[in-house]
Amino acid sequence: MKNKKKHLYYLEELSDYKVAGNYSDVRGWSVKDSDNRVIGKVESLLVNKDLERVVYLDVEVDDTIIEADHDPYGKPANADVHEFVNKEGENHIIIPIGLVDINESQKFVYTNSIDHQTFAETKRIETGATIDREYEEAVMQSYKRDKDNKSRDYDEKDRIQTTEKQKDTVFSDSQGHLTEEKEELNKERERLAEERRKLEKQRKELEEERRKLEEERKLRDPDYHSTSNTDKPRERDASDKNAFYKGKEFDGSNYRSDQP
Repeated sequence: MKNKKKHLYYLEELSDYKVAGNYSDVRGWSVKDSDNRVIGKVESLLVNKDLERVVYLDVEVDDTIIEADHDPYGKPANADVHEFVNKEGENHIIIPIGLVDINESQKFVYTNSIDHQTFAETKRIETGATIDREYEEAVMQSYKRDKDNKSRDYDEKDRIQTTEKQKDTVFSDSQGHLTEEKEELNKERERLAEERRKLEKQRKELEEERRKLEEERKLRDPDYHSTSNTDKPRERDASDKNAFYKGKEFDGSNYRSDQP
């Protein structure tokens, strides 16, 4: 990567550039991945002079990145060049400033979009190496791949959750349908029970009406004989002045024979 035209400069190379007073100078701060695992520390800031702004963090990677010993992801733009390999002494990577956030209170930089393995699979450079377009593209391809994988994982997770929600909805609808049927049956039972209560009330009212009518007939007709087994026919008393005894009429003072 040497002898390439420079378009990126380390901040230390530019004597007339410095970090603005309203921004944190993150050099020396730890860098954490999406799993909150330290992957290195910020050694310098890379400035695009045309844009006059910091565009990358230059990060010295942690030993765990090197020890992972992953082959770098991607191929160089020139098809005639062999695939990237990490060589001894190459222990720096760059991270776009737009992919990181800053924790000022605890003084560390972190990213929510790149994991430890992706950092380990990203092509590294030596400290102070010139950054060319080829390396930038390789790094961005590596980080983009991780972002795409996370997006697919999220989509799959979202699809599974959506499917589960649909199942729950179908089950809920089924349960709701069964509940409605049960409620309808309960309403029908209550309606029938109410009708039985009304019929029983009518039966009792008719029975009471019949009893009252029978009582009234007894009062109107002393000789009325109830068909009830408890009611006995009225017996005529022999002492009654209107009684007949052996064919003779008794009038209380004398009697006469009905015979001529």
